Amino acid sequence: MSAVAQAPETPTIVLNPDKEAPRLARRFLAAWFAEWGIADDYVGRLVVCELVTNSYLHGKGQIVVRVFRDGRDGRPVVEVRDDGEGRPEIQPENYAASSGRGLLLVAELVHDWGVRPLDEGGKVTWATLR
Repeated sequence: MSAVAQAPETPTIVLNPDKEAPRLARRFLAAWFAEWGIADDYVGRLVVCELVTNSYLHGKGQIVVRVFRDGRDGRPVVEVRDDGEGRPEIQPENYAASSGRGLLLVAELVHDWGVRPLDEGGKVTWATLR
């Protein structure tokens, strides 16, 4: 009789939509990057912070953060889910604005990113790091 190999569970944290969520998400990501032996977690922490902040400010309900390695190339992937229906979009640059540049920054720093709606409502915003 052979043992059946189980896929490891995807690291996940569920956060309340409040001002503590971005800090807790950064800590969560940093811990997993350390576990995986990824020494440079700066971009990952910035990306997860930005995506969680968007969910906190513009989404709805609890925020679910997942981090995992892409099975094809091993790149780290960050997913942030909330129950809001709005879709994050990169805003045109406005040098007079005091906010609204986060997704533009994310898009410049990651390999790829996007948003996918969920059948049950809400969405997942994801980013694959370089």
